[in-house]
Amino acid sequence: MSSYIQRIVDEELAEGMREHPAILLVGPRAAGKTTTARRHVANVVRLDRPAEAAAFEADPDAALARLEGPILLDEWQAVPGVLAAVKRAVDDDRSPGRFLLTGSVRADLEAETWPGTGRLVRVSMYTLSQRELTGVAAGLNPVDVIAAGEALSLAVSGPSPVLPDYIEMALRGGFPEAVIELGEHGRTRWLTSYLEQLLTRDAIGVSGRDPARLARYFEVLALNSAGIVSNATLYGAANIDKKTADAYDRLLSDLFVLDVVPAWLTNRLARLIKTPKRYIADPSLVGAALRTDLDAVLRDGDLLGRILDTFVAAQLRPELAVSAARPRLFHLREKNGRHEVDLLAELGGDRVLAIEVKATAAPKRSDASHLEWMRDHLGQRFVAGVVFHTGPSAFTLAEQITALPIAALWSVGNAA
Repeated sequence: MSSYIQRIVDEELAEGMREHPAILLVGPRAAGKTTTARRHVANVVRLDRPAEAAAFEADPDAALARLEGPILLDEWQAVPGVLAAVKRAVDDDRSPGRFLLTGSVRADLEAETWPGTGRLVRVSMYTLSQRELTGVAAGLNPVDVIAAGEALSLAVSGPSPVLPDYIEMALRGGFPEAVIELGEHGRTRWLTSYLEQLLTRDAIGVSGRDPARLARYFEVLALNSAGIVSNATLYGAANIDKKTADAYDRLLSDLFVLDVVPAWLTNRLARLIKTPKRYIADPSLVGAALRTDLDAVLRDGDLLGRILDTFVAAQLRPELAVSAARPRLFHLREKNGRHEVDLLAELGGDRVLAIEVKATAAPKRSDASHLEWMRDHLGQRFVAGVVFHTGPSAFTLAEQITALPIAALWSVGNAA
């Protein structure tokens, strides 16, 4: 058995268990939630196993009372009634660290009547990032470092990856079993199977949707991951209507494999589009959906750029989730297309961190032109801008704007 890989979320999870009676750990299936959660509990109940679920289906209150805490209730949505039992137990005793629930489906998290409101603290977990895979998950959060104006301190130490290396990392993805335990062919089979199961068994179990149409829509989303594509274009390519597409977006978001990033709107900037930007959450699923490989991606400049953008977003997502500033992620584009910013992290205090991703090893000042435009319009609200690139060097491109290798997000020099 491979040794445990420390996760970025570990510290937040441990702190949450020390302070709150119940924690809900959510994220995509097979992201490592159970493995991580086990390290924080005394008893584990796998509710996706019928034999273990039976007692909780019959009398969840009694089943909980028989166990010594902290208790892990894995895949809680398999026995929805367990949530109300946790609510009652927490109402009776709010001692910290009693329950840890995990789930691979967002289920009723958004419902106003959801019984966990005010009783469970939600913690998000994602597939493995490169910072976790390289063993420096306990290091400084690069988002916080950049927001503090110290981006140049994230310079890469040692050999730096080049463009094909980054694309290879992206296509490997971050699902622990696939990326750690399997070779290339085994990983391809695993990812193909994962996607097929997700779009048939998991998705149908949640919604009863037509798997063939859902698979076609996911393929269209994969082809356009990280792109700003009109809804009409997506619907037409998948041959579905708006109502169906909206339902599919919600479903895939509920399964944590699609991240719909909203457009950023502000009265300081006029004529901004409202179209969201859709990202496949783990770039390996882009490769699986499109049945593509490294050589094919390197020959397709448009797909290469989208996969690189999707990869960087996947590295940033777990960092943003535990950042001290608790940022919210947006994108920006003018209606006339003159200015566009790949990603904006809206920090506390109405401050903004702007991010561009470029598939170049030698970024020039012109690559920061959209960030400079934004800086000039936002004034003090603009905290910093970063152009992530595929070269080896970190350097200043313009005032408040830094060029950083993508690998700076997991540089060994970033370890605490």
